[in-house]
Amino acid sequence: MTTAPTASPGTTPTASPDTVPVPARFDTKIAVIVRDELAVWQKLNVTAFLASGIAHARDDIMGKPYEDASGQDYLALFREPVLCYTADSRALSRTHARALSRGVPTALYTADMFRTGNDDDNRAAVRAVPVADLDLVGLAVHGPRGIIDKITKGLKLHG
Repeated sequence: MTTAPTASPGTTPTASPDTVPVPARFDTKIAVIVRDELAVWQKLNVTAFLASGIAHARDDIMGKPYEDASGQDYLALFREPVLCYTADSRALSRTHARALSRGVPTALYTADMFRTGNDDDNRAAVRAVPVADLDLVGLAVHGPRGIIDKITKGLKLHG
């Protein structure tokens, strides 16, 4: 039986010639949750915006830039997988409360943000509404695996 080598965040596991390399299991997790009743274009748009927020959660959340065999450079991506979930409005609010109570880095997207056209207006739309009254359509969280599992408990993976 081959066991998985361990790796620190941001490192690649090594394997001896007698073992098959197994991808590292990260100590942290990224989760994106979108409201299930959104149109597909809205789900994709919200997911993209939320992922951009999580990219700034920590300095080590991004991997290294890519390069193809022709020498063409590409941008770095997250160093770990992103799990995407859907939730109804009530479950999204519950997930939001769980995230806030655990103090993990959280990105949000509200329904009001669909009606704005720029970053300043987006922030103003969020700032105008108390936390209990936010009309959430999406959240993204990043943190220790066990905590993110507790925050997303009961949610359904998208798809």
